[in-house]
Amino acid sequence: MKKLLLVIMLFLSVLIAAACAKLGTPPKEAILPLASQPLPPAPQEVRFTAGDGQTLNGLYFPAATNPAPVVVLMHWYPGDQNEWTEIAYWLQNRGLAGDGDGVPWRDSTWFPAMPEGSSLAVFTFTFRNCEGGCQEPDPAGWLLDARAAVEKAAALPGVDANRVVGIGTSIGGDGAIAGCAWLLKQPGGDCLGALSLSPGGYLIDSYHDLAEQLRQAAPPRQVWCFYDENEDVAEICAALSGDHSRAEGWSDGNLHGFRLLNPDAEPNPLSLLIEFLYASGVVER
Repeated sequence: MKKLLLVIMLFLSVLIAAACAKLGTPPKEAILPLASQPLPPAPQEVRFTAGDGQTLNGLYFPAATNPAPVVVLMHWYPGDQNEWTEIAYWLQNRGLAGDGDGVPWRDSTWFPAMPEGSSLAVFTFTFRNCEGGCQEPDPAGWLLDARAAVEKAAALPGVDANRVVGIGTSIGGDGAIAGCAWLLKQPGGDCLGALSLSPGGYLIDSYHDLAEQLRQAAPPRQVWCFYDENEDVAEICAALSGDHSRAEGWSDGNLHGFRLLNPDAEPNPLSLLIEFLYASGVVER
């Protein structure tokens, strides 16, 4: 009797297995990749290292989209990365603002509106020995800092490494174009252009040599320059000409570097900055 029951159970198990085979294994639910979420808008502290081992401090302002183009902002000799805070928030365009301190470039009340729907990632940093203002000239060191900054910016989470631009004032104006040219030479690196305010050849490399490197790239990159027509270094910008470049001068006096960014300047320099972003392709019309 027991043998008969065992045979029956084996027979039933075979039937059940055959039935399951006909039905097949239920398909697994497809797992779709989640869309990349933007990072929180609050600035993030970033520490990075220049080519000679010097540690540098930066701030990353994430965009509202991921990945997003990144603007690398470089300061002038009398200050540090904090000079850029209000403009960084303006470019980021996520509703944040600093407290300002009365100077025009840190007072957003006169800033033009960013193009609708645009939000850029922004990276600022302080050149070595420049916390609160640079202590003494260090052209070779600052050149290494500028190069390291653009490389770090391109590698940040949430950044489109193929859509990098540099903007800087005075020593930062030279740093912006030097960093951009450097990034173009790196394997897989790209930089779409540089906007320099009052460059003076402060970081060893010739501004015009760097400008030609960017304009002779394939495709050509944008090279823009803002300057005060009355300052000694005006000829550096004034001599810039040709396709994929623009030199804009003002004659209001004593407008070196950040002082070019003021509400009385005509045309509005920040409106022109937006035009540079359009021309370079980091903002779409």
